Amino acid sequence: MKHWLRLLGTSLATSLALGAVPAFADTFPNKPIRLIVPFPASGATDLLARAIAQKVGSNIGQQIVVDNRPGAGGAIGSDMAAKAPADGYTLLIATTSTHSIGPYINTHLPYNTETDFTPIGEVAIATNVLVVPNALPVKNVKELIDYAKKHPGELNYASSGNGTVVHLTAEAFKAQAGVFITHIPYRGTALAVPDLISNKVQVLFDSIVSGLPHVKDGKLKALAVTSLKRSPLAPEIPTASESGLPGFESDTWFGIYGPKGMPADLVNRLNAEFNKAIQAQDVKDRLAKLGAEPVGGTPAQFAAMVRKDSARWGKLIKDRKITVE
Repeated sequence: MKHWLRLLGTSLATSLALGAVPAFADTFPNKPIRLIVPFPASGATDLLARAIAQKVGSNIGQQIVVDNRPGAGGAIGSDMAAKAPADGYTLLIATTSTHSIGPYINTHLPYNTETDFTPIGEVAIATNVLVVPNALPVKNVKELIDYAKKHPGELNYASSGNGTVVHLTAEAFKAQAGVFITHIPYRGTALAVPDLISNKVQVLFDSIVSGLPHVKDGKLKALAVTSLKRSPLAPEIPTASESGLPGFESDTWFGIYGPKGMPADLVNRLNAEFNKAIQAQDVKDRLAKLGAEPVGGTPAQFAAMVRKDSARWGKLIKDRKITVE
């Protein structure tokens, strides 16, 4: 009998070591998952979220419900995700705006981006595109800079809210170009586009994901992309670096977070599912049409990238004395 008990104990220990005993992630998910998008529908983050969520949901056999919660530069939706149960059923698609820039530009956030979230994985990266109204008499970045210098205070630039990457990209542009353009914040770039088309605002550094369709429809002019290389989605559009502002660069990352305290096996399960989804050819094709590239990687790699990106934007915010007030 004692010999049998010893064998049973050894068997159980071996099973635990090998992960044979069912973990929480093995029964996950058994109901729909909510993916919070902290920006409005039809914007870059929303379009990417829906493309990826559909594939993940199909793979896991449960619906991924996209829940748009815009406002405060992404802080409203991010706060909802941070305060949700850490059971994997509420996730957040975060961006450069919410987690690299937000903590530096808004010191009164109701959450800590490093300690109140669980990094799951980076899913994509996209360049931005500088768009202007057709009525603005400029054809490239150099002409825009010259126009702004000749008409100080007359131009306005739109953003997706104070502290977003759209806001900071424009501030980086102003700093390097030596121009003054007034900031007009919106609750998302999709809400700013009608005013841009009608020339109420004149400059927008939109994600190429959401900005390019308006260019292709002839409603706006694209002066440049903000990556150092031309986008394969629109190779005819020059980079800002080659058309008047050498070395200028600004990209937007997109990644998945959960609330703090998520079990490691659940994090790894979700990481694997999102990595699998973005590597599927149909998702790659959809992302390419949106002007985004899949990234993937581990939760640790995602966290390290965000720390490095945060330091870069934090320096700009400090140097430019940018606040949300």
